[in-house]
Amino acid sequence: MRKLLRYMDGYRLRAVAAPLFKLFEAIMELLVPLIVASIIDIGIAGGDRGYIVRRVLLMVLFGVAGLAFAVTAQYFSAKVAVGYTGRVRRALFEHLGKLSYTEIDTIGTDTLITRLTGDMNQIQSGVNLTLRLLLRSPFIVVGATIMAFTVDPKAALVFVGLIPVLAIVIFAIMLVSIPLYKRVQERLDRVVSALRRNLAGVRVLRAFNKEADERKDFAERTDALEHGQRTVGAISSLLNPLTYCLVNIAILVLVYTGALRVEAGILTQGAVIALYNYMSQILVELVKLANLIINVTRAIACGNRVQSVFEITPSVVSPEDAIPADPDAVKDGEPLISFRDVSLCYRGAASDMLQNITLDIFPGEYVGVIGGTGSGKTSLVQLLPRFYDITGGSLTVFGHEVGRYDLDSLRRAIRIVPQKAVLFSGTVRSNLLWGNPDATDDQLWRALELACAADFIRALPEGLDAPVSKGGSNFSGGQRQRLTIARAFVSDARVLILDDSGSALDYATEQKLRQALRAAEGKTIIYVSQRAGALTSCDRILVLEDGELVGNGTHTELLDTCPVYREIAEASGVAVSKEGGAR
Repeated sequence: MRKLLRYMDGYRLRAVAAPLFKLFEAIMELLVPLIVASIIDIGIAGGDRGYIVRRVLLMVLFGVAGLAFAVTAQYFSAKVAVGYTGRVRRALFEHLGKLSYTEIDTIGTDTLITRLTGDMNQIQSGVNLTLRLLLRSPFIVVGATIMAFTVDPKAALVFVGLIPVLAIVIFAIMLVSIPLYKRVQERLDRVVSALRRNLAGVRVLRAFNKEADERKDFAERTDALEHGQRTVGAISSLLNPLTYCLVNIAILVLVYTGALRVEAGILTQGAVIALYNYMSQILVELVKLANLIINVTRAIACGNRVQSVFEITPSVVSPEDAIPADPDAVKDGEPLISFRDVSLCYRGAASDMLQNITLDIFPGEYVGVIGGTGSGKTSLVQLLPRFYDITGGSLTVFGHEVGRYDLDSLRRAIRIVPQKAVLFSGTVRSNLLWGNPDATDDQLWRALELACAADFIRALPEGLDAPVSKGGSNFSGGQRQRLTIARAFVSDARVLILDDSGSALDYATEQKLRQALRAAEGKTIIYVSQRAGALTSCDRILVLEDGELVGNGTHTELLDTCPVYREIAEASGVAVSKEGGAR
């Protein structure tokens, strides 16, 4: 947690000002019992109404000053808490953007969402309360004890005996609570995971009538969370009753000894009232301190969880001597992309996903990739923009090892349209400009034409400025796919990868798309599909099975030489003549 304090730069002065003004408020509060004592011992005892009025006005003045100090402290603490947490949240979001698919797969999306939201809110609350109360409450406790000594040193010994006992109770409960709050947050992760899974897969759950099973699983997770919260809540809740009990015992002792000393003429009645007020101040502050400790304990546990994400080092980064990706650097006759005995093993997997892949892709080629589910098609193409790093062999792109390139330039030169069509809330224009922020309207319409999306965008009253809902939910599946393809066309990337991104298109639309891909000048196209009919016009087709390359050739060649491809083609209903024409 302390490592996160580096984000406090720029807020340190305000972070000092907030507790400082709280201390000024505390000083005003500590002086009030002395004024009350003087009113009793001098004003009331002597019947001096003028003295009483002057002292009451002085108390009002202290109250107004204390209020001003409190409001100022609250302002500074809120500014620091919100600003500091905002910095940490932005830094965490930026760090997550640097993590490779491997780290994100390992951590889990649900955990990351919880740490960006719930954990950050707990940190913000903890910082706010810490700046307001962490110094004020101990200062009141210690200050009240010191002021008690100025009233009567012997009676003040009750304060001296009370404070160590309270400190032991508070710190013991805090040490027990911190690890328990961490477990509670981990159980909250599991609840969020179940909730996210149910919301994302609600149609599947209903289709297979699995609502009861999911309700049972969700109930078990929430019961575990509830049990953890009850346990830590029960332990934390001991602070208030124990504090009240100890302080009230001390008050009884104080009143008893004070009464004896008043009777003996050693103390005045006002002095006893002042001592009682100081003890009451300690009680109130300890209740605040107890609540502060509960919140700070949660904040520390959440801060440690956030820091653990910062400590994850991205496995895919640009090297220190990175070079820019330059597709034009490839000499005539040399491959644009070259795999040599490439293997890929996902972290934690028992075996390789890809094994001994050797192939070349030349500039301007239109290459298809096909294979059964789980054969490694997506894994293969995700190696090119370095979403994952190879675990064996050699992968050369644009004449150099792929690991030598600056990631930004590499991914600008290689655009990939993933399997799942993802659009962002905004407009059609704002989504297309992700491909190239400087693109003109003519370029956007050209990209839409190539992706066979121009017709339905023109039919919208707003055209390019038509709204896009979150996830593109106001468009059909096929329309979303065509818009994501158009977004890739907007870029000037030399390598374009379509990872089964035409699966929701009808045959006629997909055929138009393939013709547009064929006509794309200066681009190397890699088209991944599970339908053999979508790849018949490719220059070459790569066939994968169980992570191995089992076929590499034209549609006609593979029908004669690759049983796996022939089986896929027959299953797809593709009948092929000897000349290779699809029917």
